[in-house]
Amino acid sequence: MAESLAPTEVPLVGDFSTYSPNPAFADARVGVVTFPGTLDDRDAARAVRLAGGTVVELWHDDADLKNVDAVIIPGGFSYGDYLRAGAIAAKAPVMRSVIDAANAAGTSGSAPLPVLGICNGFQILTESHLLPGSMIKNDHRKFICRDQILRIENNSTSWTSNYAAGQEIVVPLKNQDGQYVADQKTLEALEAEGRVVFRYVGFNPNGSRNDIAGISNERGNVVGLMPHPEHAVEPGFGPSSSGFGEVSLRGGADGLGVFTSVLANLINAR
Repeated sequence: MAESLAPTEVPLVGDFSTYSPNPAFADARVGVVTFPGTLDDRDAARAVRLAGGTVVELWHDDADLKNVDAVIIPGGFSYGDYLRAGAIAAKAPVMRSVIDAANAAGTSGSAPLPVLGICNGFQILTESHLLPGSMIKNDHRKFICRDQILRIENNSTSWTSNYAAGQEIVVPLKNQDGQYVADQKTLEALEAEGRVVFRYVGFNPNGSRNDIAGISNERGNVVGLMPHPEHAVEPGFGPSSSGFGEVSLRGGADGLGVFTSVLANLINAR
């Protein structure tokens, strides 16, 4: 028999927690790049909108970044992952502009562009040499899709400042070429300089060195990670657990902080 509820009680079903973005976030323009074979551009755009930002669509064959304040390179299988995952996309006209903007010296008042690469976007960032190392086939040679616990190792980047250092979150992961590799000198530098941003907890899904799930460049404006925070931004539609435990219909939105972080940093910098 169903449990009776008092008139003042609210049933659990449909009881979704909501996030109220800062209205000022709408002034931040975030570009989302689409390549042939991109799968998650709409998901990334939705994440930005839910966080309160304004989305600007960017096309791979267009070098114009349309005066965006940040760029997301989303997941998928750009150009079918021919040659190497991300290798062809890294040569696209839009990426030449992204590279220049991300490496801007800031001498003429222009700050380096915040850039986030998710999954295939992470692969594109390594192929573009905006991030060190490389992504190769998973050590088990199979595609994997699962909810994954991550630990925030560095919360001082443009994309993680709304998290606490050491905080654990749960976001979906889905990849085939997700094994992060680098030479020992590079790995030691990443660890010593605090540039490991996300680390796998409890289970390494692809054999990545040092359980690395995501890294940053030296400035912290460029971040790449294999798991998909954009799939964990809306209560009731993300993972059924989070870094805080079981969340039922009220959570599963651990990834939203990635997008609110960059929006807050952009607005606060003005």
